[in-house]
Amino acid sequence: MNIYVLLKRTFDTEEKIALSNGRIAEDGAEFIINPYDEYAIEEAIQLKDQHGGDITVVTVGSEESEKELRTALAMGADKAVLINIEDDIEDGDQYTTSKILAQYLKDKDVDLILAGNVAIDGGSGQVGPRVAELLEIPYVTTITKLDIDGKNATVVRDVEGDSEVIETTLPLLITAQQGLNEPRYPSLPGIMKAKKKPLEELELDDLDLDEDDVEAKTKTIEIYLPPKKEAGRVLSGDVSDQVKELVSLLHSEAKVV
Repeated sequence: MNIYVLLKRTFDTEEKIALSNGRIAEDGAEFIINPYDEYAIEEAIQLKDQHGGDITVVTVGSEESEKELRTALAMGADKAVLINIEDDIEDGDQYTTSKILAQYLKDKDVDLILAGNVAIDGGSGQVGPRVAELLEIPYVTTITKLDIDGKNATVVRDVEGDSEVIETTLPLLITAQQGLNEPRYPSLPGIMKAKKKPLEELELDDLDLDEDDVEAKTKTIEIYLPPKKEAGRVLSGDVSDQVKELVSLLHSEAKVV
């Protein structure tokens, strides 16, 4: 089975976000594999254990993404591909990423593509479905269980607190939801082996693409942090006086009544 995993490098979930000149400041920030992509990697490893095959992890980004790719290799992936767009594209979007990934995958012998349900930085959940549409293969999102029997697949997906069972066929793209599995930590032997596993680096020219082919369809106008929460106010006095003061504050300051 030929399995491909789509990976994104994101800010650490514990990282405090800071802005500089209207952009997220990356200097000194910690980066990790997008947590939902970790479920995809783990599922790929378990499927390989059951059915055999190879796992290739693919990301679109810059040379800094090599660290996250090596982590995926240490977890158990067989090889990694970095499509480096740092020198070609300044501002991409989901369309940009999807077009590049689909161009890379279109000539590959693909049985299964796994991706995270969403990226924790953007949260659009668009890349996986867009790639599947470009490749003209079926896809199922937010999955919590996957069983494969030959070329047939049975998928359980999360639908707002309930579950839906879907039967489909390979090749297939799925996006992983929390609860699909419990991602493993890279072991020391895995980390040592990852240093020798192949990591291929490509650029747009290698995929017969130029900047116009992957030009972003959306533009970020502004990035800003949410306003700081103001301190709460404790009312004192008799209950009747507190009620009167609360109603007055809701009317004059909160302006909700």
